[in-house]
Amino acid sequence: MATRYAALLRGINVGGGRKVPMAELRTLMAGLGHDGVRTHLQSGQAVFASGHGDEESLAAELSTAIERHFGFAVDVIVRDHAYLKAVVEACPYPAGELEPKQLHVTYFSAPVTPDRFAGIDAAAHLPEEFSLGDRALYLYAPDGLGRSRLAEQLAKPRLTRGVVATTRNWNTVTKLVELTGD
Repeated sequence: MATRYAALLRGINVGGGRKVPMAELRTLMAGLGHDGVRTHLQSGQAVFASGHGDEESLAAELSTAIERHFGFAVDVIVRDHAYLKAVVEACPYPAGELEPKQLHVTYFSAPVTPDRFAGIDAAAHLPEEFSLGDRALYLYAPDGLGRSRLAEQLAKPRLTRGVVATTRNWNTVTKLVELTGD
């Protein structure tokens, strides 16, 4: 039986570089043997079904195929429907009461521990807040990500060293749950 997944591609189709046309991505993924391939927006989300591999091997396979086809490396995180749904259900903020631009999730390729973020003075960034989940970080930024000083701190290379990290707004987070559902 095939499992439904979302592939999160990091840093494509932004700022004029690293262009990955979604139609080509869908064709590439279908060529890897994945079924029901769909893309969401132009910013690097694809959903698909696969009966082989696991999240890590599927991410590596897709990353390698993208580099071969497009000529540049792209970090990819693959997560199954159950994980994506659990991330939504575990949100520590009142998502239903917030505008989607105020809430973001950073997905990590591997678990991260709170000590990685111990140097951030959370009180200095209020009312912005963050909370760690399972291979995810929730960011509440009342004025949006573009104005968030806390988001700048959380994105520092020393905090993401050794893991792939990619951030999505709440609309995309919930849409991926819907698209990967049965």
